[in-house]
Amino acid sequence: MEPEQFKERILPLRGQLLSYAKRLLDDPADAEDVVQDVYLKLWYMRAELGGYRNVPALSTQITKNLCLNRLRERQREYGWPPDEPETESRMPSPDTQLEEKDSVAHLMRMIDRLPGIQKAVLRMKHVDGFEVDEIASITGSAPEAVRVNLSRARKKIKELYFNMEKR
Repeated sequence: MEPEQFKERILPLRGQLLSYAKRLLDDPADAEDVVQDVYLKLWYMRAELGGYRNVPALSTQITKNLCLNRLRERQREYGWPPDEPETESRMPSPDTQLEEKDSVAHLMRMIDRLPGIQKAVLRMKHVDGFEVDEIASITGSAPEAVRVNLSRARKKIKELYFNMEKR
């Protein structure tokens, strides 16, 4: 598929894919990220797209799979929902829940303050679960450059976090 055909056939699907991703995920920013990832995947496989009878269905399936991956990653990261039912004594208090939600939101704001490539590689590594080699192939850079950007991003996040704690 030529780039012009890609623009004509794939780009108009954005609204549909975004709506679907928002239904599956509870975070509009995550839904945006997933749709961007879908477009990246479709762009890299554009040579094979001519072999598919229903490219919109393929796009929707990729969106669903990426959303499920994102939800699984969230579950692993936060341990939610738990494997066993919550009891009154194990349930965090509403204050604790609010603090945790606020700290995650603040962390995401700190990540958003990073330069573009650092933000992208940090999200790909820690949110999307990509390996360094995969990130390098997606971004078109060397694995060493990805590691350097990851290191710089982590250092900046740590700096911002400790500056926040001092206040």
